[in-house]
Amino acid sequence: MPEQSNHFDILILIARPASGKSEIIDYLKNVPDDERATRFHIGRLREIDDFPMLWAWFEEDDLLDELGYPRLHSDDDQYFVDNVLWHVLIRRISLEYDKLQRDVPDFHDHHTVLIEFSRGAESGGYREAFDHLSDDILSRAVVLYVDVTYEESFRKNRRRFNPDKPDSILEHGLPDDKMERLYKDDDFAAFSAGDPEYLTVKGQRVPYVVFENHDDVTTDQPEKLGERLEARLGTLWRLADNR
Repeated sequence: MPEQSNHFDILILIARPASGKSEIIDYLKNVPDDERATRFHIGRLREIDDFPMLWAWFEEDDLLDELGYPRLHSDDDQYFVDNVLWHVLIRRISLEYDKLQRDVPDFHDHHTVLIEFSRGAESGGYREAFDHLSDDILSRAVVLYVDVTYEESFRKNRRRFNPDKPDSILEHGLPDDKMERLYKDDDFAAFSAGDPEYLTVKGQRVPYVVFENHDDVTTDQPEKLGERLEARLGTLWRLADNR
């Protein structure tokens, strides 16, 4: 963060699917700019989410199928043909961030980049994913991990799924078997076990906090959501200042 800044440069928002990440982003986007910066240390929001990238691959594979050509990224059940593609998505996030900084002079004078993704242990987990983020992102980022049980994530994934909008950020969902295979095992507790305040990634210390959401404040409880988010991001701000 530059001196005198009142907002984070980069907030990485991670959790199991349907844990409340998208609802947190939606809440922040609807807070006036001045209030968002003062209460939450979030500037003008720019989002980088790997879900639209992933979904585009599936759509392209379906189009190739229709044309009689082999799928490139996924098999017929829409599992990646190789786990390296999970890491390619993280590197795409870093590439998109580089382009934002290239195209907007003094980008972080006014903006916070919000990076969102989920990773289960089956695909390498958060430990491997963070290794593929650029050094520039790691040096500027703070991390908010939304903590819910797998059972709660599973329940809410079922509830939010709209089969008419499978590409929707707020309404997409996974079939039950994919949820279990990809996200039942979550490695964040092990990844963060060495330090209650900072993740160590490629020799850099990245501040983090856990946003407890077992009581589901991200569903129809905007006042409680705002209060908890303000408290957790306030802690992150202090940790970032002491990085």
